[in-house]
Amino acid sequence: MLILIFVGLPVNPVFCCPKNRLPEAVLPCTKGQGPTQYLFRIVSAEAAWSLHIRPREVWRELYSTPTMKKTEHLSRKRRGLGESGVLERIEELVPRMKIPSSGVRLAIGDDAAVYRSTTGYEQMLTCDWFLEGSHFLRDKHPADAVGWKCLARAVSDVAAMGGVPRCFLLSLALPATHVGVWLDQFLGGLRRAAKRFGCVLAGGDTTRNKNILINVTVVGEARTGRAVLRSGARPGDALFVSGRLGEAELGLRLIRNSKHRPKRHDPRLRKHLYPEPRLALGRWLAEKRLPSAMMDLSDGLSTDLPRLCSLSGVGARIKAGKIPIVPMPKSVRSPDYDPLRMGFDGGDDYELLFTVPRRKCQHLPRSFHGLPITAIGEITKERALLLTDEAGGTRRLPNLGWDPFRKPR
Repeated sequence: MLILIFVGLPVNPVFCCPKNRLPEAVLPCTKGQGPTQYLFRIVSAEAAWSLHIRPREVWRELYSTPTMKKTEHLSRKRRGLGESGVLERIEELVPRMKIPSSGVRLAIGDDAAVYRSTTGYEQMLTCDWFLEGSHFLRDKHPADAVGWKCLARAVSDVAAMGGVPRCFLLSLALPATHVGVWLDQFLGGLRRAAKRFGCVLAGGDTTRNKNILINVTVVGEARTGRAVLRSGARPGDALFVSGRLGEAELGLRLIRNSKHRPKRHDPRLRKHLYPEPRLALGRWLAEKRLPSAMMDLSDGLSTDLPRLCSLSGVGARIKAGKIPIVPMPKSVRSPDYDPLRMGFDGGDDYELLFTVPRRKCQHLPRSFHGLPITAIGEITKERALLLTDEAGGTRRLPNLGWDPFRKPR
């Protein structure tokens, strides 16, 4: 809520008052995004395993268009109804899922949501911005992908600590021209993500703005004392990463360089448009007490690894030949698409980066329900981030990942 007030948007924490509130000030979205990463996988086997459903069913759930009313005529109608029409559509398309473990006793409709924590568990709170111009392009990114990804990004923070998401708040600002078809498709993607992650919509706020601004706050839980922090890495620990790195970056570059709206079924774009938080892996690692430190990769390995090392008071040595990079399709093979550079600097992969004491490495599998787990280096006492190439040469790892306050390269 404090963040929304900071940018000048009046905030009401739960969708409860159908008043027409306009922003006190309109602030432009940041233009352009730094490097991100991509990978090719139809749908992670981890996601299918965690839901006890077959991969084909995961595909159908993720990419099928939900049955909705034809909404082309509703844009003007909802504009006339004001915020109440938007709130009604949110309640209609993102229904209150009945998940007893969510802890939500009272959701949309009152002044605030009422949440009951689980005995023996600690609560996690995280929030995430998803802004037009900085994180997605209105004319390029499908609205349902925007809905899916805005929740997946925030849920990934809970996965990174070995927790389970319970509920979320949605703050949404959008133009009056987008309260019809675009909103319906956005809510369809959000609904599917909420169902997949078992995360209930508890409330939020809506307002009008010339640009689309989205903020999601997620409440998660972990057993008391079991949350995995960034600060536990120790010299000698092995450094691991899940999945492949650079896949989401590849998807972003393909979308930016395309003259047409992307096809959401294109497997090269899948990880960028519909990322899968590693909830099952994070929870399994925490339950087994294997990681000494863990985080998710949202801004790129070269940017996120320094954060983990800083909080742990350590350094790291990475082996370039061990980075699980994305195979480049023939159509995009060029010096501009360097898979190793994209693996280091690309963001939006939402894989898990974690350290494991050497004595526990024997208990870590090479893959987790089809999701690769790769050792890429080790933690060092010297507080420096070093990269060893395949010829044996060593140099410092430059921090070139995504940073919203850094000038675009």
